[in-house]
Amino acid sequence: MIDLHSWPTPNGVKVAIMLEETGLEYSTHAIDIIKGDQFTDAFLEISPNNKIPAIVDHAGPKGTDYAMFESGAILMYLAEKTGQFMPVEQTERFTVIQWLMFQMAGVGPMFGQANHFRKYAPDEIDYAIKRYSNEVKRLYGVMNKRLSNHDYLAGDYSIADMATYPWVRSYQGYEDGLFDEFSHVKRWYEAIDARPAVQKANTVLNEHKIDAKNLDKDAFSMLFGDKQYASRK
Repeated sequence: MIDLHSWPTPNGVKVAIMLEETGLEYSTHAIDIIKGDQFTDAFLEISPNNKIPAIVDHAGPKGTDYAMFESGAILMYLAEKTGQFMPVEQTERFTVIQWLMFQMAGVGPMFGQANHFRKYAPDEIDYAIKRYSNEVKRLYGVMNKRLSNHDYLAGDYSIADMATYPWVRSYQGYEDGLFDEFSHVKRWYEAIDARPAVQKANTVLNEHKIDAKNLDKDAFSMLFGDKQYASRK
C-alpha cells in the first residue's frame, strides 16, 4: 500500500496517473493547501519543502516505510519500483529523464506562473501575463517539434508524458487556438487524455477543487503571501 498525500493540482495529478497506470495499490489523503495542511508537523515529516504531492511507500526499500517528496523524484521511484514507463537501456532511460527535467524545470514553473498571473494575481499585470504566456508558447513549440516525429516525448509513453500532460491540461482555455497552432501537441494530449488510467487519475480528490476566483484573503495569503512564510517559523 502507498499513501498519496496530495491535492488536485497538476503536480498532484501526475503521481496519481503513475499510480493508476502501474496498478499499484494506494490510498489518497487530502492535504488542504488552502487551509494550511502543508505546514503541519506530520506533513513536513514526509515533505520538508511543504509541497504536495508526497508519498509513503509501506513496502519500500528493505520492506520498510519510505517517504518521498518532489513529484519528479516520485515518478522515477515508482518507475524503478515497478519496472514500468522508464527504460533500462541507458540512452533510452536518459531520454526519458531529459524530458522529465524539461517538465520540472520549464513546463511546470512557466505554466504555473502564467496560470498565477492569469487566475490568482489580485491586479492584472500586463508585463507578467505577456512574459509567461510567451514562454508557454515557446515551450509548446519545443514539444510540438519533438512530437512531429515521435508519438510521445521520449518515444514511448513514459513518466515524462505523465508529468507534462497535467500542465497542458491546466493551461487549456487560457489562450484560444493553441491546439490549432500546435497540432502535434494536440494529438499527443488527446491520446493521453483518452487513457483509462489517466481519466481515473483526473478524478482523484476532484471533490476538493475550488474556483480560484473565490479565494478569500486568508486562503490567498496561505497560498501566496505572508502566512505561508509565517507557518515555516
